[in-house]
Amino acid sequence: MEENIPLLTNDAVVFGILMIILALVFSTSNSENTFFKKFYRVVPSILLCYFIPALLNSFGVISGEYSGLYFMASRYLLPTSLVLLTLSIDFKGIIKLGPKALIMFLAGSLGIILGGPMALFVISLVYPEILGGVGPDEVWRGLSTIAGSWIGGGANQTAMLEIFGASPSLFSQMIAVDVIVANVWMAVLLYWAAKPGVIDKLFKADSSAIHELQEKVEKYRDSILKIPTMADTMKILGVGFGVTGLAHLVADNLAPFIGENYPQLNQYSLNSTFFWIVVIATTGGLILSFTKAREMEGAGASRLGSVMLYVLVATIGMQMDLMAIFDNPILFLIGILWMLFHVVIMLLVAYLIKAPFFFVAVGSQANVGGAASAPIVASAFNPSLAPVGVLMAVLGYAVGTYGALLCGYLLQWIHNV
Repeated sequence: MEENIPLLTNDAVVFGILMIILALVFSTSNSENTFFKKFYRVVPSILLCYFIPALLNSFGVISGEYSGLYFMASRYLLPTSLVLLTLSIDFKGIIKLGPKALIMFLAGSLGIILGGPMALFVISLVYPEILGGVGPDEVWRGLSTIAGSWIGGGANQTAMLEIFGASPSLFSQMIAVDVIVANVWMAVLLYWAAKPGVIDKLFKADSSAIHELQEKVEKYRDSILKIPTMADTMKILGVGFGVTGLAHLVADNLAPFIGENYPQLNQYSLNSTFFWIVVIATTGGLILSFTKAREMEGAGASRLGSVMLYVLVATIGMQMDLMAIFDNPILFLIGILWMLFHVVIMLLVAYLIKAPFFFVAVGSQANVGGAASAPIVASAFNPSLAPVGVLMAVLGYAVGTYGALLCGYLLQWIHNV
């Protein structure tokens, strides 16, 4: 185990490196230098914020496994950023986005449910040994935990582990497949988020409602824009972290209460503390958007929220170890094929209903990435769209266990045929 210890284990040092990476990416992406202008036309800045930490992790310089930074960013900075990004949102505008967002989310879930069994079937034709294994080491049991993660999240993944009983060694391999394949797909989405018009044109999609929402929020921001004072910044941070503190307080009591007294609700992830933190923080931000607190946007509320979101992006990148692919390439092949089936089904449905690429990307990430990364992909299109990602990710928690169960039974059927 000694060889897996990274070069840098002090989180203060690692955090400093991540912040330097973010500073360099943003300063070069805004540079007038001809090379950087051409470079960032091809490579979106958010992709580098994500990929450079992933490379440092893969080469053993830093490690998401040895660091508490992801936990800090996902539990403290993510909910605070959700509050600050939803402060100025036009809630009626979100509702006006219509049913296509929901249809694309459900298409994403269907792609995961069917994609896993199809991938296992295709790989078993070429490599029949994959259907070997006895009892807890049967591959389908491990794959069911990926289904839980990719439709719902960590709580749903744990539920699948309990229900289908994969062995600890198999489960650890599945976590590597889950994290790497999901993160590579997120990188692809971040790349295309910078140029959604290409796919929208191909699909003849009408993205006017999305642009309308963006313009409305931006126009409102311009009308209240001001140079922030120290008092303004402190007020923004006080509201953001204050609502996050309240979200933790309620979640710490509510989640165990539901788990103990209403175990039947566990299948909806209602016993997950993280679920309630995200829901309460987002709800708090939406409630504040109907009050005078909305004017804090003029002093840069969403800008501070975006800073926190980018720190989260860097810590998510730290979780990805590209070298793990070589440990069990067949499992990764199943994971890649599974994701491809998910993508094909989503693109097919988007083409049929002429859905904008924004709904494809956020609908997919709300399934595969959940509440931690759906707002990142949504805000890569425009920061004002981050709440759409959160609202769709919450749906994933609700349907995750049912979808993953169905996928698990289909995987078992393919294994036994």
